[in-house]
Amino acid sequence: MKKNKLNKLSSSNIDRIIALAWEDEVPFKSIKYQYGISESDIIKIMRKNIKRSSFKMWRKRVTSRISRKSDKY
Repeated sequence: MKKNKLNKLSSSNIDRIIALAWEDEVPFKSIKYQYGISESDIIKIMRKNIKRSSFKMWRKRVTSRISRKSDKY
């Protein structure tokens, strides 16, 4: 997604995207389907809008194991 589209997301949509991304059961594909944003855009949103320590914990959880989040199971 282009940067200007990320900037046009409402704060309520950003909050919802963060909540969905935080959930382990919600795959990135579902978020992409609902909001039209890619996994890399979700990572950018998370990095920008949550505390650094929370972001690190989330990334570790998402990438440290094969998870439903990535649909690689």
